[in-house]
Amino acid sequence: MAALKYAGMDDTDSDDELPPGWEERSTRDGWVYYANHDEMKTQWEHPKTGKKKRCAGDLPYGWEQETDEKGQIVYVDHINKRTTYFDPRQAFTVEDVVVKPKRYDGNTAALEILQGRDLSDKVVLITGGNSGIGFETARSFALHGAHVILACRNLSRAIKAVNVIQQEWHKARVEAMMCDLASLRSVREFAESFKARKLPLHVLVCNAAVCTQPWSFTEDGLESTFQICHLGHFLLVQCLQDVLRCSAPARVVVVSSESHRFTDLLDSCGKVDLALLSPSKKEYWSMLAYNRAKLCNILFSNELHRRLSPHGVTSNAVHPGNMMYTSIHQSWWLMTFLFTLARPFTKSMQQGAATTVYCAMAPELEGLGGMYFNNCFRCLPSIQAQDQSSAVSLWELSERGDGRRFGTNSGIS
Repeated sequence: MAALKYAGMDDTDSDDELPPGWEERSTRDGWVYYANHDEMKTQWEHPKTGKKKRCAGDLPYGWEQETDEKGQIVYVDHINKRTTYFDPRQAFTVEDVVVKPKRYDGNTAALEILQGRDLSDKVVLITGGNSGIGFETARSFALHGAHVILACRNLSRAIKAVNVIQQEWHKARVEAMMCDLASLRSVREFAESFKARKLPLHVLVCNAAVCTQPWSFTEDGLESTFQICHLGHFLLVQCLQDVLRCSAPARVVVVSSESHRFTDLLDSCGKVDLALLSPSKKEYWSMLAYNRAKLCNILFSNELHRRLSPHGVTSNAVHPGNMMYTSIHQSWWLMTFLFTLARPFTKSMQQGAATTVYCAMAPELEGLGGMYFNNCFRCLPSIQAQDQSSAVSLWELSERGDGRRFGTNSGIS
């Protein structure tokens, strides 16, 4: 008791009440710490109980966390027009205990996964982020403070998407940059422009895709579905791998599809066949081309993880949801009609973005990769998608393709 009296800790009746000269504060991400003004020091443990605490939940409605001119955290109550250094969440603190990761499923929304997260120190790059699932993914990251870059072919649509997000939250750090995956030259130019800004890159989401496209060749002499869905992303990651390594821990999320199960890529010798990936017009079927590209996505993700995980960069592939109503199928009226009929029974865009966001940010996946997720659950892809020799064969083929043109006569009927 003499020691407690000397320390000034016997002046209070409650174990939780602080001794004279002590103050309870909180960090930006909600952890409580204690300041001793007499000795000019801080500590995480309560000076009497020795326990650690954290703030429960998000800030109350109408409150916002900001930083003053001295760099201190302040809390702004927009409803009552007042500012305080006291975190209003400190009225509802809980003891620091080990919390098991929450289980998510097909009904989970992307914003729910990020609830309470402060991503202000993260840079996220999303291809095709101007609409559909990509837009909801970008919006979810931006509304939680991340610096989000939309890499899109149609710059005007991307700028409109940026404006929509910034209208929702004026402090959202989101911008658009030109990147056309159908042009390897455009991909390289985008990568150089991005690297010139000296930004880190913590999350790269390979989201852009096309489906049910009429047969066409790109300027690089390749079938467009294969190049846009796979080869353009392969080159983008190759060009940015040094940035990803320097930003480690970093994550790559490759958006694939369950449709990868309904195809094959191997020739009679067991090698990935370019003639299947970039077929002639008479051998082309749009849905099959999409299925093959989605299988490429998983093989690429697995091999990417094997090669870059020693450098702190992980990669996982995801399926966003069955029959998602997006603009990806707009090239084929029959598919659009079927998706319209199924729309009342399918996921929302926010639910479709959930698995991507989960793989990009879930703490329990830190350092883990080479996996395939559906509805935020890990599941097994097709047998061929698990074949490492196929992944290596595709990687080698892709390296030849992104380094030079295959030739304008390749695959032409």
